[in-house]
Amino acid sequence: PRFVAGVLGPTSRTASISPDVNDPGLRNVTFDELAETYAEAGRALLEGGADFLLVETVFDTLNAKAALYAIALLREELGAQIPVMVSGTITDASGRTLSGQTTEAFWNSVRHIRPFLMGLNCALGAEDLRPYVQELSRIADTRVSVHPNAGLPNEFGEYDDTPEYMAGVLAQFAADGIVNMVGGCCGTTPEHIAAIRDAVSSHAPRKVPKLEVQTRLSGLEPLNIGENSLFVNVGERTNVAGSAKFRRLITEGDYDSALQVALQQVENGAQIIDVNMDEGMLDSVAAMDRFLKLVAGEPDIARVPVMVDSSGWEVIETGLKCIQGKSVVNSISLKEGEEPFLQQAREVMRHGAAVVVMAFDEQGQADTVERKLEICERSYRLLTETFDFPAEDIIFDPNIFAVATGIDEHNDYARAFIEATRQIKAQLPHALVSGGVSNVSFSFRGNNPVREAMHSVFLYHAIQAGMDMGIVNAGQLAIYEDIPEELREAVEDVILNRRDDATERLLEIAGRYRGDGSEKADETEAEWRGWPVRERLVHALVKGIDEFVVEDAEEARQQSEQPLDVIEGPLMEGMNVVGDLFGAGKMFLPQVVKSARVMKKAVAHLVPYIEAAQGGNARKVGKIIMATVKGDVHDIGKNIVGVVLQCNNFDVIDLGVMVPCERILEAARRENADIIGLSGLITPSLDEMVHVAKEMQRSDFDVPLLIGGATTSPAHTAVKIDPQYEGAVVYVKDASRSVGVAQKLLSPTDRVSYIDEVKREAERRREKHAGKTRLAPQLTLAEARANRARPDWSRVAPRPQQPGVLDLEIPLPELLPFIDWMPFFNAWEFRGTFPAVLEDETVGEAASALYRDAQAMLERIVEENWLQARGTVGLFPALSTEDDDIVLFTDESRQQELIRLHHLRQQRALADGRPNLCLSDFIAPPDAGVDDWMGAFAVTAGLGSARKVAEFEQAHDDYNAILLKALADRLAEAGAEYLHARVRREWWGYAPDEALDNAALIDEQYQGIRPAPGYPACPDHTEKASLWKLLDVERRTGIRLTDSFAMLPAASVSGWYFAHPEAKYFAVGKIGRDQVEDYARRKGMAVPTIERWLAANLGYDADAA
Repeated sequence: PRFVAGVLGPTSRTASISPDVNDPGLRNVTFDELAETYAEAGRALLEGGADFLLVETVFDTLNAKAALYAIALLREELGAQIPVMVSGTITDASGRTLSGQTTEAFWNSVRHIRPFLMGLNCALGAEDLRPYVQELSRIADTRVSVHPNAGLPNEFGEYDDTPEYMAGVLAQFAADGIVNMVGGCCGTTPEHIAAIRDAVSSHAPRKVPKLEVQTRLSGLEPLNIGENSLFVNVGERTNVAGSAKFRRLITEGDYDSALQVALQQVENGAQIIDVNMDEGMLDSVAAMDRFLKLVAGEPDIARVPVMVDSSGWEVIETGLKCIQGKSVVNSISLKEGEEPFLQQAREVMRHGAAVVVMAFDEQGQADTVERKLEICERSYRLLTETFDFPAEDIIFDPNIFAVATGIDEHNDYARAFIEATRQIKAQLPHALVSGGVSNVSFSFRGNNPVREAMHSVFLYHAIQAGMDMGIVNAGQLAIYEDIPEELREAVEDVILNRRDDATERLLEIAGRYRGDGSEKADETEAEWRGWPVRERLVHALVKGIDEFVVEDAEEARQQSEQPLDVIEGPLMEGMNVVGDLFGAGKMFLPQVVKSARVMKKAVAHLVPYIEAAQGGNARKVGKIIMATVKGDVHDIGKNIVGVVLQCNNFDVIDLGVMVPCERILEAARRENADIIGLSGLITPSLDEMVHVAKEMQRSDFDVPLLIGGATTSPAHTAVKIDPQYEGAVVYVKDASRSVGVAQKLLSPTDRVSYIDEVKREAERRREKHAGKTRLAPQLTLAEARANRARPDWSRVAPRPQQPGVLDLEIPLPELLPFIDWMPFFNAWEFRGTFPAVLEDETVGEAASALYRDAQAMLERIVEENWLQARGTVGLFPALSTEDDDIVLFTDESRQQELIRLHHLRQQRALADGRPNLCLSDFIAPPDAGVDDWMGAFAVTAGLGSARKVAEFEQAHDDYNAILLKALADRLAEAGAEYLHARVRREWWGYAPDEALDNAALIDEQYQGIRPAPGYPACPDHTEKASLWKLLDVERRTGIRLTDSFAMLPAASVSGWYFAHPEAKYFAVGKIGRDQVEDYARRKGMAVPTIERWLAANLGYDADAA
């Protein structure tokens, strides 16, 4: 028989290697591009009659994995088991591929496709290839092939190995039983092949060995884990959630130093590195992509496998597409049911990765031996029986939870993990067991010696039970035998739950194993410093003075029977005064936030003493989970609300920004929250809030749901969110109202009546909304377009002075004159105008103090370079179309379309002959007889803010953290005004003599507009994607877009430039189904998708049949 191989070659590009030595993270091809190309080629080859597909001359394994990924999809598409052969290339005497892998590492990386032939070809002659073929023959449980070159090319580029010589070498391969198929590559001729055939035909083919089942991972080098393997350390410090240092480095973009963290883990014994980029202020996808591509260029790190760790599936997929070795996905679970579990598992299989499976199902995380085993058994059966997922690639994490917390139910957590491990290893063949070891000691955070002892003791017993690997800090593990006997015995009592008083006994001795180096603040001669300590603490809280609070809290602690008495005594007394003054309008938000800073520092000092006193907790009014919803990055308002609630004795757990629904609900369950609060600024956040409400209903929650943020409203809350949830859904306008709402919701006497009142009000709003027709679209799209604006095209702006794209690093001092101060005061809930607010009879004193603080911080921002401002501007030839699009061109010939922008038109009937506006009306159409232009911009002043905000928050200084965020926002808006002014005067130059002061700029007395995607004139946030593509915004400025098209850093502004004198701002308002369908057609998107993004603008019920 004769067979035809359809060859998928390596291409001329590399997915693992940078084409630029100056930028090791750069790539000239993506995994997706390769996979798409390979899928097209593979499909064509099979349609043309190829019997099997050959992925060959593999010098970059990631390229090959893209081909294998494509083949896996083709197998599913065609419903056929396409035979596959893989052949790699060892490029030189180092015995590695060009991308750095050893033979065994390469095999481990591609064996998931289950090739019927695995071999080596090209680059070397037969003699030089022998050791690597021999190695492959030893490790591959499939047939082995080799087709070498006819030696190495000589100085004339020719090959010297004769047919006879080459046949003799390969005959020895066959005689030694290390090959199943032989052939020739570069330099071989028909004579070579004939000689080789004659030489090997008398020998039996190699017998395919039956090898021990092992988990076979790889980086540049292999990592095989079998029954007799030692414990595998998974380094935990390349995790932004677990290492403050690593998080800071990644957030600051200091990837070189972040790589050093990874290197230290490997040097300290980590055999796998866990990489996690889940942090609210990070674009986790971009950070994972960048870091792993840089790791690929560091052989001392890349030699070990990578564990791609994220709660976001997109982040995991991104990581998998960057790794040439066989990696581990951390993690998947049954928490959302079997279908998504199996979908994710199938994708893991396509990439050839192993997977961590959490003991987590639809009912929650398993905390007993029985539940752990039940979920793991179910997961194992689903994976191995549904689509033959390799059992050895399943790594169970049966949940390591904290012990010694003071809660009796937690006492058995460590022992339960150890016993579950023993049973998993006995009942689920070939599966591994792993876990996050540091979780077990969380109750002793701050006491590293005790934590290390707990880790060591836990591992000692867990490994004996069969635990295969664990996420640990490889450089901080105590040696079991070196732990002091007293401490080791006490820790073992806790870990193994051997005594009812184990926690208390460990707490009694824990302090002896912790160094303490606290310092006292210097004394001051201020009069109030001579008062009794109780009065000093109250005074400090009311006045927001944090200079001496740690010293005073310590003095108060020493005078009290219990450290908790200090919190429930003078500290709460002071905060009650603050709350009363705020509620009475005699104290204002900036002052309240300063008071909270004092309180936090005092509590932070007292917490270790409270924990040491057997885990007492101050009595709180209630516990509130707060989060900015998925896709949104704005949190100033939320942070202020949180501080105000804390000041009124609520326990606030702030989950941060871009928080997915499942994490919010998980935290609410875990913390037994009394209230959930959601915040958002951009319009897509409204849909996410509806989704959270639906999930709360589905999950049988009954706690109240608070809704707040700039785009939220009483109407949207009542009409869209409240019907989804039977519990209380309350719109909270601002921080000053949050306390009263929360107190009523938790009041034993007022709760029921207040919730009934809220529900009745929501029903009234829905009825009122259902009867509204005034704002619904009254014109068809055709009628609205017929009534378009028709500007005087003789007044079109001239050709720009500097067309094309400009990049700018903007000196911060140049932005200061452009600051619009009133929105800054609005953020702190001051109303009025600036500067009149500074003289206001009621709030003037507080507003002036805030303004002084802001000016002082601005001075430091500028002098110490806390922030960097960066912008980009583009000016392009443009024309409008009949269907409300704007076409931008590559050059002034206007022949080649650069990009097409899509806009929306007003559809309501307007009085006085006013036109139905669309932004495209302000760009000349083809028949206007003039050449028009349009601009775009993006600017940020938030570069560097995350690091500084984190410093303030770490110091319990919410006031300065919020102040900095608010100032960064103002500087970003100032940056937008600054760029627009220079566009008008210089770069476009249509108003070269403009001389407007800041008040006139704020009043928009200039010619032209700069509307932003997502705002009333162009409400579709997805158009930002076109802006980003047009200007290459992320590369030029560092501003990234989230999935919901929010900008990161949050202190960023983007938009369009229209220069016609008649251009003006307007609101599109409600639009009809006809325009939505037309818009979806123009954008090439599905109507339901457009309806989701434009939900606030729909003049009809999208859910109606």
